[in-house]
Amino acid sequence: MEQLLKNRTKSLAIMVWHNCQKTGNEFYDFKRQLVRCSSSVGANYRAACRAKSDADFLNKLKIVEEELDETMYFIELIIEIKPELSDVWKKAYDESEELLKIMVKSIGTVRQKIRSKKK
Repeated sequence: MEQLLKNRTKSLAIMVWHNCQKTGNEFYDFKRQLVRCSSSVGANYRAACRAKSDADFLNKLKIVEEELDETMYFIELIIEIKPELSDVWKKAYDESEELLKIMVKSIGTVRQKIRSKKK
């Protein structure tokens, strides 16, 4: 599962980059931010995989969660401003949403694990 998520988070960043190339220059600032946050998803997930403790893993996953949410936010802005770009961005949005659900579930699981160790 770890390798699968590493691949998926990297693919998301690449997909966003390609989509940015297809999106007009009027979205320059959004595109810059999108490339940053989408690539940060994979970088931070990889860092989480090297975490030194459950607490460290949890904190890094929470960063991944934030970056995915930010990625979705900027995609939503582009689509709301220019709805004709929704076909370009739908797959990236759906993948971000799916990865976000996985991370939220993982965060819950790690939190439970940490709580059970304290008992």
